Amino acid sequence: MRARSLTGVAMAFLLLVVATLGTSNSTGAATSGATTYYVSVGDSYAAGYQPIASALHGRDTSGFAYQVLSLAKRKGDTFVLRNFACDGATTATVIEQKGCGLTSPGPDSVHYASQTQAAAADGFIAAHRGHIGLISVSLSGNDILGCTAASIIVSCVTSALTTIRSNMTTLLNGLRQAAGPKVPIVGITYPDVFLGLYESKDAAQHNLAVQSVSVFQNLLNPALQTLYSAAGASFVDVTAATGAYTPLSQTTTSSQFGTMPTAVADVCTLTYYCQLQDVHPKTQGYAVIARLIVGALPAHHAPKGS
Repeated sequence: MRARSLTGVAMAFLLLVVATLGTSNSTGAATSGATTYYVSVGDSYAAGYQPIASALHGRDTSGFAYQVLSLAKRKGDTFVLRNFACDGATTATVIEQKGCGLTSPGPDSVHYASQTQAAAADGFIAAHRGHIGLISVSLSGNDILGCTAASIIVSCVTSALTTIRSNMTTLLNGLRQAAGPKVPIVGITYPDVFLGLYESKDAAQHNLAVQSVSVFQNLLNPALQTLYSAAGASFVDVTAATGAYTPLSQTTTSSQFGTMPTAVADVCTLTYYCQLQDVHPKTQGYAVIARLIVGALPAHHAPKGS
C-alpha cells in the first residue's frame, strides 16, 4: 500500500510538471533563471503598428515596446520582450475575445488562438513569476475612436468611460494578481490626434479638434490615472508629453506645415494623422512613449514576484 501510494504521488507530480510545461510553451517562451521579461499588453500602439511601406508589413522594431528594450538597458535593465498586443483591441475584446487577427505579427509577438489576450498574458506572467521586470498597457483609444463628432464627443467619451472603468479594472487586477505587488506596471494614454483636424475648413471638424483637448485632459486621462493607481501601477500622460496642452494661441512656423498652433504641429510631426489621417505614431512619436515608460521605472531594480 505504501509503495502504491508513493507511485501515485510521483505520477501526479509528473503530470503537473507536464501541464506546466505545456502552458509555458503555449505562451511563446520557456522559463529561464537568467531571463527577465517585458510584457506588452494592449492595442495597435502596443503592437507597434505603422502605416508605412518601409515597415515590415506595417510593423518593425520602431514601436514603443521595442524601443523600451534599448532605453531600459541603458538604465540597467535587460529585458526580453513578449508582446501580446493586438490591432484594434478595445478594453472589452482584451478580456472577452479569443485569439488575435494580426496578419503580420511583429517581432516577439505571442500567439494565443484559444485564449483571450488577458488570459494569455496573465498565464505567461504567472508561469514566469519572479522573472517579470515590466508590464506596459496601452488600451482605451479604440473605445473612444467613434466619438468623432464635435456635438457628441463629451457625452460619447463620458458614456464610454463606464465600460472602460469596468473592463480595465478586470484587466489590471488580473495582471497585478499574476505578477505580484512589486512588478512595475506602466499604463499609457495617447497623443491627441484629433488636433490634426484643427486646420480643417469644416467648422465641425475644427470644433472637434478644439474640444478634444479638454476631453483628454479632464475626462479620459484622469479616469485612466485613477484606474492604474488603484492597481498599484504607474500612469504616463502621453497627451501632455506630445504637446497637446500647449495653448492653441501659441503658434509655430515650419517649412513642412507653415504657421499653425504649436500643439497641432506637434501631433502632425509625431503621428501620421495629418499626413495619412492615421492615428498611429511615427517612430519619433513611439520614442516619446518609450521614454515615458522607461522613465517610470526605478533607477535600477530586480524583477520581483512578491
